[in-house]
Amino acid sequence: MTESAFPAGALAAALAGAVADGSLDVVDLTAPLSERTPILQLPEPFANTVPFTLREISRYDERGPAWYWNDIVTGEHVGTHFDAPVHWATGRDGEDVAQVDPRRLIAPAAVLDASAQAADDPGFLLQIDHVREWEKAHGPLPGGGWLLYRTGWDARSDDPDAFLNGGVWPGLSTDCARWLAEETPVLGLGVETVGTDAGAAHGFDPPFPCHSHFLGAGKYGLTQLRNLARLPARGAVLVAAPLPIAGGSGSPCRVLALVDR
Repeated sequence: MTESAFPAGALAAALAGAVADGSLDVVDLTAPLSERTPILQLPEPFANTVPFTLREISRYDERGPAWYWNDIVTGEHVGTHFDAPVHWATGRDGEDVAQVDPRRLIAPAAVLDASAQAADDPGFLLQIDHVREWEKAHGPLPGGGWLLYRTGWDARSDDPDAFLNGGVWPGLSTDCARWLAEETPVLGLGVETVGTDAGAAHGFDPPFPCHSHFLGAGKYGLTQLRNLARLPARGAVLVAAPLPIAGGSGSPCRVLALVDR
C-alpha cells in the first residue's frame, strides 16, 4: 500500500476501531497462573522448576494501607510460556527471550486440529503427512507465522492430574518436528500441552525433538495454550508477549489471537 492510501496512523486507528466495534475478536489463548498451574516434572537427578506462588506484601492494612500487591515466585517455563532458542543446548548460541525481535511477536497463525485423534489416543503423534493433508485443504503454512497444534488438551488444564496424565500427552513425531523446524517457513510451534514435546519424547531420538529442532533452528515454542477451538484454520494473527528477561531462556506469556468476526 502507498503512503497516500494509508495516511500516518490510519492502519493503527483502523485496528483499534475494529477491536472497539467488535468486528475483530480478541481471543485469549492464555491459561491463568495460579498455584494449581500444572508444571513439567522431570525425574531425578534432574532439577525442576518451582510452582507459581503469590507472596502478599500488603493488602490495605498496616503493611500498606492504600495498596495491595504481591511478590511472585515462578519459573520461566510455568503455565502459558514462550521458549527462546537459548533454552536448549542446540540453540545455546541463539537468542535469549529479551533478544527476540518484537516484530516476530506478532505473526499469522495456522491451526491444525488433531483433537479427534488425541481423544482416541492420548499419546497421538502428528506426522508429516498430517501437515501435508492440512496444506492441501487450507494452503501453505504461513511464512514467518506460527503452527498451532490443537489436541483438545486444554479441556484438562484445570485438573493437574488429568493434564499431566501420568506422563502421556500428544505431540509430534521426530521426523515431523525436524521437518517443520528445518524445511518449512513457520517461526514456531504452539501447543496446548505442558511442553512442545509429546509426553513420551524423552525416549525419542533425539530426545525432545521439538525443543531440539525448533530451538536449534532459531525458532520458538509456545505451550499450555487455550481456546484454539475458537480460531479458524488460517487467518488469525497471534500476539505473543513474553517478559523481556535479560539472559532468560523463556518467560510466562500472555498470548492473544486477533480474529475477524
